Amino acid sequence: MKKIHVVSGKEITIKEVAKKDAQNMIKYINNIAKESDFLTFGPREFNITIEREEQIIEDSSKSDNKLFIIAELDGEIIGNLNFAGGNRLRTKHVGEFGISVRKEYWGYGIGKELIAYLIEWAKGTGIVRKINLRVRSDNERGLKLYTKLGFVKEGLVTRDFYLDGQFYDSIQMGLKVD
Repeated sequence: MKKIHVVSGKEITIKEVAKKDAQNMIKYINNIAKESDFLTFGPREFNITIEREEQIIEDSSKSDNKLFIIAELDGEIIGNLNFAGGNRLRTKHVGEFGISVRKEYWGYGIGKELIAYLIEWAKGTGIVRKINLRVRSDNERGLKLYTKLGFVKEGLVTRDFYLDGQFYDSIQMGLKVD
């Protein structure tokens, strides 16, 4: 668990998600789905039961190459990051993450803190040697953050997102963990 001060003396806690957080996690996901077009899902597309979310959380907590963390403010989830490494020996060392922050908290460094937590965790695993992500090519804030944290562009995936009748490309980025 890590505590950070963000704005106006408010304390935000970053911690690994627990099964008891499943219902709040679903509520959070349904809220952020309405707040950003840069996510891989939109409103009413995240149909999952509390039991399934609990299973996802439990699977993550039992794995040595998965991480599922949340940022909380006054008991409310305001950000999350989910990283999953490969399931086989040849791919166990590499994985991809997804991240989101409630729109009202954009610009306060919460995403940066979540990713910094991931990087430190990965270094400590002795297993994870590469962290990947993909970001929509027009997500300038995301690209700037990832680059600032050491991620490098590795490729372009055309027509990776489809929204409102339009295709969007994504940029594949990676960070080597030593």
